[in-house]
Amino acid sequence: MRAAIIGGTGYSAVELIRLLQHHPYVELETVISHSTAGSEMDSIYPHLTNIIDRPLTALNIDSLSEEVDVIFFATPSGVSKEILPKFLENGLTCIDLSGDFRLKSQTVYEKWYKKSAAEQKHLDSAVYGLSEIYQTAIKEAKLIANPGCYPTATLLALIPVLQHNLIDCDSIIVDAKSGVSGAGRGLSLGSHYSEVNENLKAYKLGKHQHIPEIEQILNQQSGKTSPITFTTHLVPMTRGIMATIYASLNTPVKTGDIIDLYQDYYQDHPFIRICKEGIIPTTKEVYGSNYCDIGVLADERTGRLTIVSVIDNLVKGASGQAIQNLNIMNGWDVQTGLEYIPLYP
Repeated sequence: MRAAIIGGTGYSAVELIRLLQHHPYVELETVISHSTAGSEMDSIYPHLTNIIDRPLTALNIDSLSEEVDVIFFATPSGVSKEILPKFLENGLTCIDLSGDFRLKSQTVYEKWYKKSAAEQKHLDSAVYGLSEIYQTAIKEAKLIANPGCYPTATLLALIPVLQHNLIDCDSIIVDAKSGVSGAGRGLSLGSHYSEVNENLKAYKLGKHQHIPEIEQILNQQSGKTSPITFTTHLVPMTRGIMATIYASLNTPVKTGDIIDLYQDYYQDHPFIRICKEGIIPTTKEVYGSNYCDIGVLADERTGRLTIVSVIDNLVKGASGQAIQNLNIMNGWDVQTGLEYIPLYP
């Protein structure tokens, strides 16, 4: 299968390049960047010297539609909704890593993203690409809305207990922390070294664009309309997300029983690893990989459940999950091209 990446100089794009380089069924045909067309890839990312030997190109929809079979959109929000539909009309498979097709409501998108929304017909046809949960729908999709990084860590942690009605939906609190790469490669004061180093900062309180995405899926899974408390923090590391989630238990339950539930729920999903009782995962244990590690504690004293979920925000939270979705769409083993052991230390 021939693939293209549009938005070729961001961190998600370069991570797609790294992962696709070893995919046995996919050849990366071209990398497209509006701002740096004509530049050699290794002039932007020297670590790709002698690996990507073709220059970045400008976008030509007609010629690209004839050259490739699948397109990954690693563009900022607000871009893919303008160009992606034209590729759909030309019969290409599209996997969008931005937020343009995740929310089903135009009104909700415009409220949280402060941009005009995609056409409703495309929002309706897009399949939310949370790989372990929507595998059946992904198999038949032509347009995948790849989940955000925070939602991936949060939803994979919450859905099993929601489906078994073990927690009170109105009590969910998510305390999430991310490395600086989640902010992208663009220059900003918030990601400046001297602002981030030896510092811990909460940001976008009550305003993060991933809030409606998480709530949309939780409401689908629970059948209830419940808001969540969701707070994000920036920590001084490059990669990784840790979502620490709190919820009140509907009935008393032991930690071991919750662990058994998660193990049964994800037994056919190799990228989800459930920690043994007393073990809580760390971001380093998934670094550079497509794994999501989950640890739990059912606190009998407080009657609350604590779930800790960790992912690499650039892999399972973006490019790795995009490739996992491509594997599902084509009937390949989900681990194809993604069998990377986490980097340690």
